Amino acid sequence: MTSTFDRRAFCKSFALSAAAGLAGAGGGAALAATPGLKLGPEKPFTFEALQAQAKKMSGESYVGPGAPAPDILDKIDYDAWGKIRFNNDFALNATGPNRFPVTFFHLGRFFKKAVAIHVVENGKAREIIYDQSYFDMPADSPAKALPKGVGFAGFRFQEPKDGTKYDWHGNDWVAFLGASYFRAIGSLHQYGLSARGVALDTAVADRNEEFPDFTKIYIGPQEGDSVTIFALLEGPKIVGAVKFVMARGEGVVMDIDQAFYLRGNVARFGVAPLTSMYWFSETAKPTMIDWRPEVHDSDGLAMWTGWGGRLWRPLNDPPHIMASAFSDINPKGFGLLQRDRVFDHYIDGVNYEKRPSLWVEPKGEWGKGAIHLVELTTDDEIHDNIVAMWVPDAPAVAGSEFHFSYRLHWQADEPFFPANLARVVATRLGRGGQPGQPRPPGVRKFLIEFLGGPLADLPKGVMPELDVSASRGTFGAYRLMEAVPDDVPGHWRVQFDLANIEGNDPVELRAFLKLGDRALSETWMFQYHPMQPGT
Repeated sequence: MTSTFDRRAFCKSFALSAAAGLAGAGGGAALAATPGLKLGPEKPFTFEALQAQAKKMSGESYVGPGAPAPDILDKIDYDAWGKIRFNNDFALNATGPNRFPVTFFHLGRFFKKAVAIHVVENGKAREIIYDQSYFDMPADSPAKALPKGVGFAGFRFQEPKDGTKYDWHGNDWVAFLGASYFRAIGSLHQYGLSARGVALDTAVADRNEEFPDFTKIYIGPQEGDSVTIFALLEGPKIVGAVKFVMARGEGVVMDIDQAFYLRGNVARFGVAPLTSMYWFSETAKPTMIDWRPEVHDSDGLAMWTGWGGRLWRPLNDPPHIMASAFSDINPKGFGLLQRDRVFDHYIDGVNYEKRPSLWVEPKGEWGKGAIHLVELTTDDEIHDNIVAMWVPDAPAVAGSEFHFSYRLHWQADEPFFPANLARVVATRLGRGGQPGQPRPPGVRKFLIEFLGGPLADLPKGVMPELDVSASRGTFGAYRLMEAVPDDVPGHWRVQFDLANIEGNDPVELRAFLKLGDRALSETWMFQYHPMQPGT
């Protein structure tokens, strides 16, 4: 689940370079107007046929995508790969009526598996054949030695040709690259976290995580602000067919339909998996670990339960792998969010304050299951160490079949948040005890900040009440509730101490603000890893 190359530089290149990428939809007129783009013969195509193909393949032995000339591809390291630029003159839909041109990603050391990319028009699919002439590269590039027709690593959709805000030649809005990973920009025009087609056995003891690949892509029609693509997904334990309808507006919205057919048994079958990075924030930061105040693509997991509850779980960089499960029936949504939007909290030119939040909106009833949160230990920002996903209760065994539909919202904030609740905007930890008094060992202070909703309308002199609980330990006598002295309406904070914690297992805490029987805020859920003795 972690990357093996410079994730920071790679994410930056996603947003700034006009290198390789291909996405979009093809019509005959658009293809004819793309000089030099080579296409294979026509073959019938429908999404129903793709699903039937996936189901048939699930009963066959796994073959997997091609990995041509691995010795040569290994020489195309990150630096060499970054110097290979797709020539926009060959972009699919560079001319013609379709709005969104499509460009290719080249193969390399970190992306060795070829993806067969097709254009679909009028029920016919034609493969786009790789040709070295599509790419500009240095004369001494290792890629020059690749054989003909090796294929592409992935593709991306460029901004619209008729847009006035961004030049399509140097700006894209969605990209598919590596295994079944894909990502989109949010409403702040910045890439950040990723989504995946599926997650299999993430952080399961005695099992290796499986990373299925999108082995075939079919670029379908464009209409207005939306594009449609289809994908065949394959791994040793699974085959699937996926349909994406993706709309570029204020951010990006994707409607996704999936059909999965299992070849093998899966212990943790992750649906709508989201993958992000959290190293540290204002919550807790080891002394002198880094020069920046915070480093993360996401700072929390938000959940809207089937029974209507609103939950917020701040992320951790835990001392060891942690997997948390939040049981539910027919969830209304969940997402990894970046709530902190203040540049001075990051002071970094890679724009962490602009990273998108990603919200999953289920369609139909998903039944019984749980939202799983996996947190891995990290010591740098180059690793994706956070995964959130839905795991159904139904056994994921060989021969089983699953169908899921959902909508992804790549935006600055989660959609549908109720106006009658305050949000958690910060979680801070410190040494327990009262100011001006000796700090008792083994006591931890928690400070939670809430903002907005009904807190902004509280009458003068009315104080919110704190409802707090912990899986073990006792709460100290010191507790403080106050409006944050920053003149921001509805900005409140609460402090409390937790003591008498036995053992090293994590402590689960829950808290929310209320007034009588009325909840004023979402529920804060935090997993606290106890301090070492003497701290």
